[in-house]
Amino acid sequence: MREITSTGQTVEDAVKKALKELNVEQEQVDIRIIDEGKKGLFGIFGQKPAIVHVKLKETSELTDALLKWNENTDLNPLDEAKNFLEQVIKEMGITASVDIKLEEKTAYFNIKGENLAILIGKRGQTLNSLQYLTQLVANKTSTDYVPIILDAENYREKRRETLTQLAVKLADKVVKTNKEFSLEPMPSFERKIIHSTLMEDERVQTYSVGTEPNRYVVIAPK
Repeated sequence: MREITSTGQTVEDAVKKALKELNVEQEQVDIRIIDEGKKGLFGIFGQKPAIVHVKLKETSELTDALLKWNENTDLNPLDEAKNFLEQVIKEMGITASVDIKLEEKTAYFNIKGENLAILIGKRGQTLNSLQYLTQLVANKTSTDYVPIILDAENYREKRRETLTQLAVKLADKVVKTNKEFSLEPMPSFERKIIHSTLMEDERVQTYSVGTEPNRYVVIAPK
């Protein structure tokens, strides 16, 4: 199931119900509000439920490859995920290899090749989608959840360094102006980089605001 229409007493209730049915996180879907609902008189008369349409985000070639993937294999989860990833890369017309490294119960998939920018996408969006799909393949039959981190051209480390430097720079700006600063929306693992970088900075505090996929970090003076 890739999409669902759900109802609830509020929009939030309807979304939560749909996410539970699809077994996904909110940042992995697109949400369209069909009807915001209406509270009835005395909470009873004239009440209308909220209605939302929730659909898994499109990932073009990546989604198509996942849907065509043969589920009847005898490979272990990581080998199956690696084969899936290599197939997607090949279908995208890219020549590359995939290495797997296990560290602290996390599987790191490193893609090696040339001209991998198309696999990374703007600010890592394609890489994040590909990571999500690869993780789905690895965990669809596994009894133990296997976290997977996908990387290409050392993008994750470069992005971490960029966000770390940005966090420090913005913290100085917040202290100088004594005004809070809101960053652009980021996925949860990137927001954690901002939070952890400034955790020991006694001049500022950080917190996240909003709902996925538009949740963002705010840096504020203490």
